[in-house]
Amino acid sequence: MGNIYGYCRISTSKQSIERQQRNIIKCYPAALLINEVYTGTKTYERKEFNSLLDKVVSGDTIVFDSVSRMSRNAEEGSKLYIDLFNKGVELVFLKEPHINTSTYKKALTSNIELTDTNLDFILEGINKYLLSLATQQILIAFNQSEKEVKDLQQRTKEGLVTAKLFGKQLGMKKGTKLITKKSIKSKKEITKYSKDFNGTLTDIDVIKILGISKNTYYKYKKELLLEEEL
Repeated sequence: MGNIYGYCRISTSKQSIERQQRNIIKCYPAALLINEVYTGTKTYERKEFNSLLDKVVSGDTIVFDSVSRMSRNAEEGSKLYIDLFNKGVELVFLKEPHINTSTYKKALTSNIELTDTNLDFILEGINKYLLSLATQQILIAFNQSEKEVKDLQQRTKEGLVTAKLFGKQLGMKKGTKLITKKSIKSKKEITKYSKDFNGTLTDIDVIKILGISKNTYYKYKKELLLEEEL
């Protein structure tokens, strides 16, 4: 059995890396954590990640909290996934377990047994389809991650401009995130109390403390989680 590495990444020093660390250690207590703070957009700009890629060998495992921690670019991410798979490195994505390399390997090896009859023409087609489907799921996961990050960046930009110009909501474009004193305060308390960040409380307990609606709470929480994906 090879080494298990847990790769954690944040974009700026102002973000917290602890949530990713906790999630990985909870599932893989023996994982050696690799922490990285960077602001680049390409894999080659990540010093710690590149050092890890040079280090891993067949039988090793890399655990990510989510697919976006591996790559924010769909084309780059899916290519790197296949390269590491071919190298014999296991990849685990805690938030997207359906694209773990163990699942992809199963699609490669669990082919429908051929019969040495004309039926094999159909069975071979089914086997190829299953492999193609698994490969497509990998690309979809990276595409979705890339889209969420770009959407958040755009909403944040629009929200900051609106807040600066008006200080309140005035005919904002649908989907724009308005930044207010209330939202800033609420998000700060969510990161303080929620067990998904730096606290120990459940969602219900935090909602009671903040005194806000469930919809507002989960909206703020989703935005916080997405901000960590940048």
